[in-house]
Amino acid sequence: MNTYLAKEIMGKRKSKRKPPPKQKRLQPLDTLFDCPFCNHEKSCDVELHKEKNVGLVTCRLCLEDFQTPITYLTEKVDVYSDWIDACEAANAT
Repeated sequence: MNTYLAKEIMGKRKSKRKPPPKQKRLQPLDTLFDCPFCNHEKSCDVELHKEKNVGLVTCRLCLEDFQTPITYLTEKVDVYSDWIDACEAANAT
């Protein structure tokens, strides 16, 4: 029997499948942040008022606060980073 016919009759080799890639576990985003004014750790709370489209950051110790407009995609860390950016802009001038 010639090899061409033998291959056609016998069939193909089974291909080995790669295992599916492992999904990375996402760490939850922070909800308490460090205050840039009093330098206390985890003393700033962030509130998102989606119905008013306002984000509010307040330090529990020095009572410093910051408000910024938000969208439906905004997270707490975004409001805090806006506050830090505003502080850096005020210090630069």
